[in-house]
Amino acid sequence: MTASPLILVGAGGLAREAAEAVRAINAERSTWTLLGYLDDDPAKHGTSMAGLPVLGSVDDLRKYPDAQLVLCPVRPDNYVARSRLASRLALDDDRYATLVHPSASIGSTCEVGAGCVVLAHAALTADVVVNRHTIIMPQVVLTHDVRVCEFATLASGARIGGSCHIGSGAYIGSGACVREGITVGERAMVGMGAVVTRDVPPERLWVGCPARDVSRAPLPVHGVAFGVPAS
Repeated sequence: MTASPLILVGAGGLAREAAEAVRAINAERSTWTLLGYLDDDPAKHGTSMAGLPVLGSVDDLRKYPDAQLVLCPVRPDNYVARSRLASRLALDDDRYATLVHPSASIGSTCEVGAGCVVLAHAALTADVVVNRHTIIMPQVVLTHDVRVCEFATLASGARIGGSCHIGSGAYIGSGACVREGITVGERAMVGMGAVVTRDVPPERLWVGCPARDVSRAPLPVHGVAFGVPAS
C-alpha cells in the first residue's frame, strides 16, 4: 500500500508531537509520507522544525491537493483557533487524517472521528465517542460512555469519569479529574489539576479542588482569551 501524503497545519508544539506519532505509526506500518508544516507566521517559512520543513502559509495548501491534513493549533490561551481554522478551510472530512499513537489503547467499541489526534498512552475504554478534530494528549483516560464533542482538547493526564459529556471546543487542563456523569459545556475551560464535581456551564473557567467558577465574564468565543491576542 502506498503511503499517503500528510501535512500538519500549524507549526507549534502539538504539530511536533503529531509528527512523532506519525513516525511511530510508520515504524509499524508505512502509512504516511509526512511532507511538513503550514503556518501563517512568515518568520517560520523556509525553516525546519524537528526535521521537517515549514512549507509556507495555510493558503499554500492549494499546492497539495492530494495531501491529508491535521489541524494542530492547541494553545490554551486561544483554544478556539482550531475550529476557526477548520471554518476557514471549509474542507470535507475525508481531507483530514486521524492519528492514533500505537501505544494508545482504544477499545473495540470506541469511535474516533476525522482529524483527531490521540497521543501516546492515552486510553479509551468502552463505548467512548470522540468527535472530529479533538486532541487527546498523552496519558489521558476516557472511561465508559464518555462523549467528547468536536474541537475539544484534553491535555496530558486528564481523567474523565464514565458517562461524562465534554462540549464542543472545551479545554480540559493537564491533570484535571472530572467526576462521572458531569457535563462540561461548550468552549468552557477546566484548569490544570482541577477536580470537577459539578457541571461546568458553557464558556466559563473553572479551577481548583473542588473546581469552582472563577470567570469574570464568559470566555471569548472568538478572538482574545486571557488577554493574549488570537493568532
